[in-house]
Amino acid sequence: MEIEPNSIDHFKLYSQLELQEFADKFVFRSPESSTEGFSVSRYDGNIEKLNGDMSFGKPSKVSTIYGVAGTIRLLAGSHILLITSRKEVGNYLGFPIFRVMSMKFLSCNEASRHLTRQEKRDETYFMNLLTIVESTPGLYYSYETDITVNLQRRCNLTKGWMSKPVWKQADPRFVWNKNLLEELIENKLDGFIVPLLQGSFQTGHLKLKDSPATIALISRRCTRRLGTRMWRRGANLEGDAANFIETEQLLEFEGFRSSFLQIRGSIPLLWEQIVDLSYKPRLNIIDHEETPKVVERHFHDLLQRYGHVVAVDLTNKQGDEGLLSAAYAAEIQKLSSVRYVSFDFHHCCGGSNFDNIQLLYDQIAEDFEKNGYFLIDTEEKIILEQRGVIRSNCIDCLDRTNVTQSYLAGKSLDSQLQRLGALSSNECISMFTEDFEIFKIMWMEQGDEISLEYSGTHALKRDLVRYGKQTMTGLVKDGMSAISRYFLNNFQDGIRQDAADLISGRYSVNRDSPSPFQNNGFDSLSYLPVASALLIGGLTVTTITINQAGRNTNTILSSALCAGVIAGVMALVKSNGRQICSRPRLCGLL
Repeated sequence: MEIEPNSIDHFKLYSQLELQEFADKFVFRSPESSTEGFSVSRYDGNIEKLNGDMSFGKPSKVSTIYGVAGTIRLLAGSHILLITSRKEVGNYLGFPIFRVMSMKFLSCNEASRHLTRQEKRDETYFMNLLTIVESTPGLYYSYETDITVNLQRRCNLTKGWMSKPVWKQADPRFVWNKNLLEELIENKLDGFIVPLLQGSFQTGHLKLKDSPATIALISRRCTRRLGTRMWRRGANLEGDAANFIETEQLLEFEGFRSSFLQIRGSIPLLWEQIVDLSYKPRLNIIDHEETPKVVERHFHDLLQRYGHVVAVDLTNKQGDEGLLSAAYAAEIQKLSSVRYVSFDFHHCCGGSNFDNIQLLYDQIAEDFEKNGYFLIDTEEKIILEQRGVIRSNCIDCLDRTNVTQSYLAGKSLDSQLQRLGALSSNECISMFTEDFEIFKIMWMEQGDEISLEYSGTHALKRDLVRYGKQTMTGLVKDGMSAISRYFLNNFQDGIRQDAADLISGRYSVNRDSPSPFQNNGFDSLSYLPVASALLIGGLTVTTITINQAGRNTNTILSSALCAGVIAGVMALVKSNGRQICSRPRLCGLL
């Protein structure tokens, strides 16, 4: 298979577009060819492919954009998602990779004046969701190749695969804007269709005793159960797990290429953890007759795609986590084709005991080495194939999972470098301070990016990845991130979840659908101001009256009354925590 960037056999997208704005339409043209392009009606969003060198007169405005990420139809018309700035962040198999730095929706909704009063209210809410979508973090793409398919699968695809349009090359699981591309595909605009990957992309250059090597780390977030930390837990009835991510570590050394895959994903049971203002809401396992089938469907898909699966469960064995872990173990042990390994990360590696992660490796070493990694030579001949995968999870599949995956990735990297002769059999990457620092920073930044996409904050336990121990600075940063997560989970993630459901197509906008404001009750209040005003106002009044009581005994009764009122308000807020917190309006949990 030809995978060099100078090959004439690979499909290439237009890397820059000219956007011309007219009173009745937007026109997108390629600077490379004035005949290549399409127009979009500003009235209803209908798309027309340009027929030859069509002229529409003088545009009112001309600007440069770097791609069209798709279209979405709301109640009053269509909205086009544009890539307005980008940054080159490295290359994957020789092809330049870009990160989306900013996006903007162009609205083609002149028909909005025909909406009813309720529809206008709904449309305003949908438009607010599009504003959230514009700031989606961690989106990557290439104009010259697909980046959703890992190296091993690429090399096993039929010859001529790369001559297909980039969107046809892609793995649909990992195309963030899959739902947005449908109209562009229907209009056969292959050269303008940019599949976006959400996840992370990191690169580094290793010196290795004057034998340079390049390492890349690419994480691919699955879109089948897309969403936020507290509103997308567990699996759906089809067996798709929340926060499911395939991470590929790619090594290039003296013309050889090797790839090591790991996966993570939420515990694939039906369970929830609804925010209610408490710091750690209770976990609830949903009793459903389909649960065994859900677990079976999830692992059947993994076995088909990755081979042998070792499921490493890093959750606590006590409390709610322990109950969830026990339920997971009971279901997974019914599957003879999957090996389940339980490792209480907090118990074994808490404090300064990170070295105890070796205990986990000792349990899975035989499977880990048997699974191996993928390797091709300078002529792209397959030497080794990865025959299985480690599937890691904690509760969020963020912090503990990232620490564990970085450790296993280091073990695999040592094996690959020894096989290729870059290191001797008694050497490992950790012996080379500068190179090991590059490796650790890549994994730390990857963990941060994945965490931002799911939880809204940087990852916790970053110190364990970079230094192998917790530092005081790291503990302070973890505390700040934990507070930020609490705020986001309780007061912002409901609307963020709606944005994810809208953009992924899980919620379809049409005039026959019920209004997102229907039957919302107390939830229609503004979440954070309500809770904050009640608590802060009550505390302030109580404090003032208590201070006055020290000077005037006649106010003691007033102080007691205010203290009772604030206690009652706090009880009211707590008892209505689920209603006060930000909740999704568009879709249910499953």
